[in-house]
Amino acid sequence: MARHGHGGGHGRHGGFGGFGGGDDESMTRGRKFSSDELQLLLLALLEERPSHGYELIKALQSRSNGFYSPSPGMVYPALTYLEELAHVTVSQEGNRKCYALAEAGRVYLEQNREQVEWMMARLKHIARKMNSIRRALTGEMPPPDDAAGSWIPELTRARGELKQALMRTANVDENEQRRIAAILRQACEQILGDTG
Repeated sequence: MARHGHGGGHGRHGGFGGFGGGDDESMTRGRKFSSDELQLLLLALLEERPSHGYELIKALQSRSNGFYSPSPGMVYPALTYLEELAHVTVSQEGNRKCYALAEAGRVYLEQNREQVEWMMARLKHIARKMNSIRRALTGEMPPPDDAAGSWIPELTRARGELKQALMRTANVDENEQRRIAAILRQACEQILGDTG
């Protein structure tokens, strides 16, 4: 779905777009999503309900707790392109356009459901992280019922240990890299279990 050489599905950081294989540091530099990914996110939001472009920008901003707010210069060309592909329909409401998901867009969205769910999960994760950062800066403690909103200390420590272990093996040969990749794949399968 790349338009005029923009986008391209998988980003330069190894994962989808700027999210890079799960490290949040890539979210702080440059564009957060490729053009293709932004188009998928817009389709996912339109699946929930028809919206104006401004409402879509605000929805993405809200889902990321203010971290991701694409500019109108990114969103409106993406919506125009989706209209050209017949993935969305447009109705005029005064001087504003209202976009709705068309059948072709619904089919495309379904074909890319896994990627969309992954991006939405990342936005939710970033939103939680933004909450934690804001609380830390103000000295506010998380509410007692916020256990689902953050990771327990053991999981945070384990994640840090994994990152450290991977950093220490940055210069190993290809065979060792394959061995590490197999361990990580097995761990992912065990973590996801039947939910993956």
